[in-house]
Amino acid sequence: MREDWPQSVVDLVRSVTRAEYATISAAGVPIDTPVAIFSSEGLASFDLTTGLSYPAKAERARRNPRTALLFEGRADEPVVLIQGFACVRDKDLQGNVQRYLAEVGYTLPFDPAWELARQAVWYWTRILVEIRPARVFWWASPAAMVSQPNRWNAPEGTVYPPSDPAPPGPASKPAHWEQPSSWRDLAQRALAHAAPGHLSLVDAEGFPVTVRVVSIALEPEGFRLGLPTGLPLSVTGNASLTFNGIETFIGAMTTPDFLHIDRTLPIFPMTDDPCQLWQPAPHTRDELMKRLIEETRRRGQPIPAIPAERPEPTEGYRLRMARRGIFL
Repeated sequence: MREDWPQSVVDLVRSVTRAEYATISAAGVPIDTPVAIFSSEGLASFDLTTGLSYPAKAERARRNPRTALLFEGRADEPVVLIQGFACVRDKDLQGNVQRYLAEVGYTLPFDPAWELARQAVWYWTRILVEIRPARVFWWASPAAMVSQPNRWNAPEGTVYPPSDPAPPGPASKPAHWEQPSSWRDLAQRALAHAAPGHLSLVDAEGFPVTVRVVSIALEPEGFRLGLPTGLPLSVTGNASLTFNGIETFIGAMTTPDFLHIDRTLPIFPMTDDPCQLWQPAPHTRDELMKRLIEETRRRGQPIPAIPAERPEPTEGYRLRMARRGIFL
């Protein structure tokens, strides 16, 4: 374990099941998506996956390895921001399936039968992203974010492995998902859900930073935001605001409290409607399978076989489930 991190920080990052994951697009826009998170032995890296059928989160990290993870817990637990360098692993898709099932998929959301869930090969075929910490910021609690955070820096000479080489040939084209006709209509929908909003920015060293906003107000050109005062960066420049990774707004912070909106990202059906996770609508399934076939061919690998019996859960998975009251 990280002996130079406070025990409260270690306990949080080992036991939470989800983190906010921020990458930077080719246009320099930070984009945050909530992801299932799991750590390597000794917390050398914090790992996540994305579907090969929707690889943008991994391809952004392959292009620009500067990434960030935000860990949040209860009101009496720390808030932890990890900035690090990502390496993308997609040379062994079958191995990624096995790792993902052991770390994330032993119990399933919405409690489907495994005989049904294992048919979702478009979901289980995964690109692995490993993030090795370069800097860690933490506050003792959400209430403590009015002050500057504590900070840890990786030792000088720390080695950050490179990603697997990008597969040859042109990438498959993104699927065509729903695009809202008006960003304001989408904003009103997001605010009606009362979901937490997370703002993402880029700091002076080129790393993304993601933070939960304190307050949100819709205005004609964007959002008026209340932010914690103890952020370790200047709040200006390219930015995005997302609500649970479903409604995502792209723009720029023109003042320290105002996000001007330029556009929105398409809505991913399986995120917007969890019922489509195991039994997607025909159009959604066709789009996912089309990309899966193209991307496995680019890598010269077969579509992975989803095992009839899931591998035993890791100890890390058992710990994360215990936090949720599920004991395996």
